[in-house]
Amino acid sequence: MAVIDRVVIGVDPHKLSATIEVVTTGGELMGSGRFATDKAGYAAMRGYVRGWPNRVWAVEGANGAGRPLAQRLLEAGEQVVDVPAKLAARARLFDTGHNRKTDALDAHSIAMVAVRTTGLRVLALDGELEALRMLADRRDELSKLRVQTVNRIQRLFSELVPGQRKRDLSALQAKAIVASVGPRDIAGRTRRPMAVDQIADLVAVDSKLKRIKAELKVAVTGRGSSLMDICGVGPAGAARILADVGDIARFMDRNKFASWTGTAPLDASSGEQIRHRLSRAGNRRMNHVLHIAAIVQLRHDTPGRAYYRRKLAAGKTPMEAIRCLKRRLSDVVFKRLLADARASQQPAGALIDAGPGGHCGATQKSSAADSHPHVDTSDQPRPGPAPTTLPATTARDQTNPRNRLQPAT
Repeated sequence: MAVIDRVVIGVDPHKLSATIEVVTTGGELMGSGRFATDKAGYAAMRGYVRGWPNRVWAVEGANGAGRPLAQRLLEAGEQVVDVPAKLAARARLFDTGHNRKTDALDAHSIAMVAVRTTGLRVLALDGELEALRMLADRRDELSKLRVQTVNRIQRLFSELVPGQRKRDLSALQAKAIVASVGPRDIAGRTRRPMAVDQIADLVAVDSKLKRIKAELKVAVTGRGSSLMDICGVGPAGAARILADVGDIARFMDRNKFASWTGTAPLDASSGEQIRHRLSRAGNRRMNHVLHIAAIVQLRHDTPGRAYYRRKLAAGKTPMEAIRCLKRRLSDVVFKRLLADARASQQPAGALIDAGPGGHCGATQKSSAADSHPHVDTSDQPRPGPAPTTLPATTARDQTNPRNRLQPAT
């Protein structure tokens, strides 16, 4: 009987169940099963795979639906890799079975992707980053709740004080408006107390948002991040970037990062006609953070606004110019994340080369304009595999002026 050195466990996760398939590194099926995600089902799944001590769990969507199970496995000391849903779908498409989609076939596709694909992201247990993600999610929920509350107040005010509408309504302004009206009809006497209740809800939401913003600022600063030095990126935006990105080393270069943020245009060329179109793909939350940063930079005297005006002068429409600015801001965020990762791994003052898959130089300037004139958004990355860890510095790299990090301004 052949000795099995290593097995891969493909996991198709759901809220209430998880379907697994155990295969060897050669693709031979060793076992499968469906387990509940409660305490008893999780214990049964762990007991089922106990016979393969050298195992790797391949969880689909470890940042999405598979996050709870992946975190439980990491806390138990298991080795877990993240399998993107797109890769699993491609494996299922080219497999036999006419692309039928069942939980068992999904688990098989996930396991096959983990067996055949190198460079999958290996998850690591990071309690601080998980707490930061939860705080960022809670802040987003409160922000949406505030918008809903303000809309309800505006609807009531349109009937209490018709013809008057205040944009960007605050709780103090709402209190002043409701104090100035004294309706005598029965409908008005019903609307006014409802408006007072909604204003009280707005005050409570604003208080929670203020508290969670302070917590996010402390958490982001505690991780040694310099993202808040970028104009337009506050504690909430920095926390969202850190929570969604995780390990910046999983991106080969700034172009891959821009594709993930949805700021890189899609090639739509045909024959001799060269054109690009807007990308609706990528992480939309990250795209929103970059959009907010771009709008903030346009409202102030920043290099980002100068860059935007240069694009307008070059014939771009306002929306096209904003997209160009968002693409440049994506590069700035990528460089910041790289610089922070290097600073956390190297002694103070150590400088590191960008590596084979890196970018041309690095800067810590908080503007949208790059410090190197020859670097543009259309530059192609240097070919090479994505490094699993940031490369170590050498004496030759420290003497190269192009590798020196620019001071923040």
